[in-house]
Amino acid sequence: MKQKKLINKISKKYVLWFSELTIKDVPLVGGKNASLGEMYQKLGSSGVPIPNGYAVSAEAYWYFLKHNGIKDKIQEILKGLDTNKIIDLKNRAKKIRELILKSEFPEDLKKEIVLAYKDLAKFYKTAELGCDVAVRSSATAEDAADASFAGQQESYLNITGEYALLESIKKCMASLFTDRSISYRTDKKIGHLKIGLSVVVQKMVRSDLASSGVMFSVDTESGFPDIVVINAAYGLGEYVVKGVVTPDEYHVYKPTLKKKYNSIIGKDVGEKAKKLIYATGGTSSTQNVDVPIEERIKFVLKDDEIIQLAKWAVIIENHYKRPMDMEWAKDGKTKKLFIVQARPETVTSREDKNVLTEYSIKAKGSIILKGESVGKKIGAGPAHVIKNVSELVNFKSGEVLVAEMTDPDWEPIMKKASAIVTNSGGRTCHAAIVSRELGIPCVVGTTTGTAKLKNGQLITVDCSLGEEGFVYDGRVAFERKDISLKNLKLPKNVKIMMNVGNPRQAFRDCMIPNDGVGLAREEFIISNYIRVHPLALLEFEKVKDKVERDEIKKLTINYRSKSEFFIEKLAEGIARIAAAFYPKDVIVRLSDFKSNEYANLLGGKYFEPSEDNPMIGWRGASRYYDPKYEKAFRLECKALKKVREEMGLNNVKIMIPFCRTIEEGKKVIKIMTSEGLKRGVNGLEIYVMCEIPSNVILADEFCKIFDGFSIGSNDLTQLTLGVDRDSAMLSHIYDEQNEAIKTLIRSVIKIAKKNKRKVGICGQAPSDFPEFAKFLVKEGIDSMSLVPDSVVKTILALNKNKK
Repeated sequence: MKQKKLINKISKKYVLWFSELTIKDVPLVGGKNASLGEMYQKLGSSGVPIPNGYAVSAEAYWYFLKHNGIKDKIQEILKGLDTNKIIDLKNRAKKIRELILKSEFPEDLKKEIVLAYKDLAKFYKTAELGCDVAVRSSATAEDAADASFAGQQESYLNITGEYALLESIKKCMASLFTDRSISYRTDKKIGHLKIGLSVVVQKMVRSDLASSGVMFSVDTESGFPDIVVINAAYGLGEYVVKGVVTPDEYHVYKPTLKKKYNSIIGKDVGEKAKKLIYATGGTSSTQNVDVPIEERIKFVLKDDEIIQLAKWAVIIENHYKRPMDMEWAKDGKTKKLFIVQARPETVTSREDKNVLTEYSIKAKGSIILKGESVGKKIGAGPAHVIKNVSELVNFKSGEVLVAEMTDPDWEPIMKKASAIVTNSGGRTCHAAIVSRELGIPCVVGTTTGTAKLKNGQLITVDCSLGEEGFVYDGRVAFERKDISLKNLKLPKNVKIMMNVGNPRQAFRDCMIPNDGVGLAREEFIISNYIRVHPLALLEFEKVKDKVERDEIKKLTINYRSKSEFFIEKLAEGIARIAAAFYPKDVIVRLSDFKSNEYANLLGGKYFEPSEDNPMIGWRGASRYYDPKYEKAFRLECKALKKVREEMGLNNVKIMIPFCRTIEEGKKVIKIMTSEGLKRGVNGLEIYVMCEIPSNVILADEFCKIFDGFSIGSNDLTQLTLGVDRDSAMLSHIYDEQNEAIKTLIRSVIKIAKKNKRKVGICGQAPSDFPEFAKFLVKEGIDSMSLVPDSVVKTILALNKNKK
């Protein structure tokens, strides 16, 4: 939208339009206003739409204080303040706010603000009706590169009319002295009267009739830079920021977005039970309403809208040359999307990338709650359930803060907490942003935290396992390790790859030095994100259990068909792992559930046989070409094709597990080819697991139809020694370093080399036994795929041995 010529000439001192501002004007109008002006002026030509508006400058704020003679009074009220004394802090803050709210605007300043408001109304052709605006605070130290100032000052939405506008601006000025703002500045050693407050007056986007949310141009939990994370909920955006709702979350991969592939690699539905809309009566400008049940379980945004927002995030990030935190809104009348704020991301961008900090639980705990994890730490302490703001004064240092959600006013006690647990909210809400900055583990969106946890109950809050956070009963032992990566170099004589099962941990795992993924398991994706037996989706009519039928319907509601749900969710899980390690190879093993494990999926009992020994039963390759399962296997193939071709992640290779004979291998390859997964086309390589003695005995023949082997030392040991690896009675015999196993491994490596085929190992042995890893290197293995927490110690051991 082009800036029309302003009708009234206004002072550049007190009121400035977005078209007059750039990022250099932070001292005059604060970070929020300066950024809006910068984007309005410089990114409009790139297609990033910013609603028009103006800034009431910090000069106006200082003029307001001087005119009313209250600067010295503020200083006197703050004299001798100790922010740890919560009640005293609250009383002093209240006195200052009352002082400001009782004061009057100088007549000339008032006139300029009102004149600009009238011009904005004319700009949007709403002069007669009044112009609905958002009035937001923009402190001159706000949104700096090293502090988020999340929720420190107030915002007022759907403000219409001159009187309401002036009162809202005054309230914004007063909010510079809320409890949390005073406490936060004290912690950051920022003088209370050293920073000024500017106010944003911006045309509202009618997101109350549609949706809004927050997005980051970096993964906020891992610091992975190639992702755009988008949160979305119905109505005005305050409920996402404040954590009132658990929003949808979408992930877009930037490198394939740039290449115009379908780059959405994750879509998760949030609960979104409430929304904030324009008020229809009364004194408030907004009101809270419930979202209908049928709307809550649907995605807020369409795929093309997700992509559009992600493109703007990349443009904004490239312009500022740093990761960014943005707010967006969709207008329910015009159906258009807008960017309404952008500020620097302040936590992950400051982390030391040369140090890998790992937290890990040392003993198994009893899980009480699950939610979304914020950060990667673990904390423990007695729970303190806060159900009323009056209870905050009793909060003690080292307790775990448990609440429906946190409010910016709670910041003085949040910094004392050993961990935080909330019922609602997503990874971009206030509780998440502040806990991330404070370095406190936080689990949001648990739904029932305040009901299940009791005051004084010892609990452990675990954010170390990826995007899902856990709350355990009791104080569970854990440890922290700081590993320097500065001088850690990967060996040159063998590739060090990883075993990855949980897509939500992939963005963290990829930060560890590696040569790719030697084993990406599908089982975790299927059991945790899909949860339904593929045949139950294809033959839904055979599922008779009402509870299971209802759950399957709920899971698949956002998809055109039940089979599409399976394809999409499997593709997203694989794509997240592939994106994390791109362009390095990611070898995806086709599903290798045993029949008893498949039976545990929703609807699985209707399609699985009862086997006495599932470990050597209907699994792996024998399942894929069987007429009873083939159409389910084809869904896997469609998902893999989608990842490689539609999503552009052609670093994905495919591996067939438990392939007993050459004939089985040929049958599976034939089906894959018919589904568009043809070996050699677009760089597709197909590997086979070497985990059965027949794979070694007939290795020359297997080399003719496959591109390589991945040795599964667990099953190979079991089947060579004739030992049930789950039997405690025979555990003394089960030994992957037995000479019989080493002889088979030595043989298959030699045959693979002779046939110019790749050979690696993805079993547990090299992770557990450094001597076994050295044996593999000596025999000339191409790669070792290890569990993530074994990678660093294995690299160090191999490098030490080399010396």
